[in-house]
Amino acid sequence: MSGTTTESARLIEPSVFEGRIFIDGAWVDGAGGSIPSVAPATGETLARVGLAGPDDVRRAAQSAAAAQREWAALPHPARAAVLRRAGALWEQYAEEIGGWNIREVGAIPPLAGFALHVTASECYEAAALPSAPLGSILASEEPRISLAEQVPVGVVGVISPFNVPLILGIRAVAPALALGNAVLLKPDPRTVITGGVAMVRIFEEAGLPAGLLQLVPGGAEVGEALVTEPLVRVIAFTGSTRAGRSVGELAGRHLKRAHLELGGNSAFIVREDADVDQAVNLATWGAYLHQGQICMTVGRHIVHESIFDEYVEKLAAKADSMVVGDPAAGQVHLGPLIDETQRDRVHGLVERAVAAGARLAAGGSYEGLCYRPTVLVDPPRDAEAFCEEVFGPVASVVRYASDDEAVEIATDTEYGLSLGIVSRDALGALELARRIPTGIVHINDQTVNDEANAPFGGVGASGTGSRHGGVAANVEAFTETRWITLRREPGQYPL
Repeated sequence: MSGTTTESARLIEPSVFEGRIFIDGAWVDGAGGSIPSVAPATGETLARVGLAGPDDVRRAAQSAAAAQREWAALPHPARAAVLRRAGALWEQYAEEIGGWNIREVGAIPPLAGFALHVTASECYEAAALPSAPLGSILASEEPRISLAEQVPVGVVGVISPFNVPLILGIRAVAPALALGNAVLLKPDPRTVITGGVAMVRIFEEAGLPAGLLQLVPGGAEVGEALVTEPLVRVIAFTGSTRAGRSVGELAGRHLKRAHLELGGNSAFIVREDADVDQAVNLATWGAYLHQGQICMTVGRHIVHESIFDEYVEKLAAKADSMVVGDPAAGQVHLGPLIDETQRDRVHGLVERAVAAGARLAAGGSYEGLCYRPTVLVDPPRDAEAFCEEVFGPVASVVRYASDDEAVEIATDTEYGLSLGIVSRDALGALELARRIPTGIVHINDQTVNDEANAPFGGVGASGTGSRHGGVAANVEAFTETRWITLRREPGQYPL
């Protein structure tokens, strides 16, 4: 990532946004007041961020709907140009925005850099959407031209989580805008600067007209207002399965589409012929990147019995060697968990697994919000740390004797997001993967991968089958299909 910023050329200036939300092109006071944005590693207040209320959502939706009509009517090169400029600006301001990501989210610098790379890529990919084919010619029984046309839905509501707020916001914001929609963005209140303010400022600088991207952070009541607002026709939600069920139910009652990207508890199968050192390297990244606060994190390590003991020994040694601390203060492998509630939940899962019979091979302790990378060996299959999404740096390792048993363990879950398999026999691993329903499969890689042009999403409790990424998925997500016919002369009917 190239690009530096000077003190006089900062993109994100707290005096401009502090305590405010962004509606119709202006920073204004929100009905929800303001809260501090706190660095989880240190407890330092970085700035105060504004919160919206339900009435703000209504006002923002009206403004967005009015702006959207003019935006959709622009020639497609004009919309594409805004997205290209946005991509370049993410690169230009990478150092500054990355600093906020490290402090506010607790991301280590490599993850912050990766997030910015993907965020810029999402804008560049979206810049191709305005000129993509948005329809087809249909056969007709009548003497007429019959067309199917993809048209903007109008206003899209985007609800993004705290863990990777840049990627998980921009992957909906960029294609929705590119396809002629307006967006109401509700980031998690804990990461409003990285997940909201930065996005607004980038698109302002890119020349996006006022009203097309509105920032309405808030709690559950704001999310409910966004889902129930009649002018918002599509919801793009990324978050926990529990919250996603509520969003989907509410959207269904209001007869609107909800694209739900939810939790995961991804399996990582290490076959008998795998190189153990290579497998442990992959597993360490997949289990502990961003403190395990990623929906694709390797949660369940399913290891062949012939190499099980060696795998556990090496994974535990790797976990014990890792440095945990403030990613803004120096080089660390893991930063802090987002808050005390999440830390206490993770620790409770570990304690209950050990009480149920799991062996604690590494970790299981914390200082402040910094939780040690943890290895649980042979936890019961019904232990929460094994069968639920932990969202913390906890690797649960179990053994298997045959492919059939590996499949049985891997499929014994409600989730179906990502799957990793390590084997010298890549085709055999693919055959194994075809027996395990997931939205994503990585052979000879770990489960945490993301590219802007690739379809991303899960099955089962990991999502409703919708996908982010790629032209086809984005067009399907953020347009409506309209049937159009044209006759040279009016038709004649018998009545």
